[in-house]
Amino acid sequence: MRRTVAENTPAPAVAASSARAWRVVLEKIETDLLDGALQPGDRLPPERELAATLGVGRSSVREALRVLEVMGLIRTGTGSGPTSGAIIIATPRGGMSALLRLQVAAQGFPLDDVVATRLVLESAVVEALAADPDRATADARAVLEAMELSDLTPAEFLSLDAQLHLALAEASGNVVIASTMAGLRTAIESYVQAGAERIADWDATALRLRQEHRAILDAVDAGEVDRARTLVRAHITGYYAHAGLARTQI
Repeated sequence: MRRTVAENTPAPAVAASSARAWRVVLEKIETDLLDGALQPGDRLPPERELAATLGVGRSSVREALRVLEVMGLIRTGTGSGPTSGAIIIATPRGGMSALLRLQVAAQGFPLDDVVATRLVLESAVVEALAADPDRATADARAVLEAMELSDLTPAEFLSLDAQLHLALAEASGNVVIASTMAGLRTAIESYVQAGAERIADWDATALRLRQEHRAILDAVDAGEVDRARTLVRAHITGYYAHAGLARTQI
């Protein structure tokens, strides 16, 4: 049976200011999740009830619910019945990716930090895959084959490049890493595209990148953990330096 936020929660003595009232709703729901009072599948009370309980306006409740929906924490439905109202769900991937994409769009992440994060995440990805006897790299292999087409523009090639790295992250089974990689994909594509414009002999570079990708996948499929980690790090830092983007030691 689905539960709702406790109805006897005392209202704040002073109503929150309208500018921050929606945060009161978020904090209450976060507290209930941490305390176990709310779990995936539970339904939140109606807007009117939440507003009265927390001492905020209904518009503030609606704003908070919109934020939670974007974050992937609730699903909202209209009308009546089992799918109506706001229900707690467990889909963090969409929410994390969306938040990271917004930060990337606002240029909130320095390039060096994006590359350093890639090194941490993608090293973990290939290590996990290489160590897993049940690894599945077919999707990454399919992307690699698509990258063999000779008539790809640099932009098309590098879009596939980002897709290949994301496919490996998804194959690792770590949803946090996959979500982070998906959210950073725009930033990754942005800097590799900018780097391509600095490379005089693109055809030679594309050939080298294909070879590096194939070597990484071969090491993963062979279960060579250390080699896979070394190759993926060299691949990421090598392009970063070759394209003249490096400013600090990674």
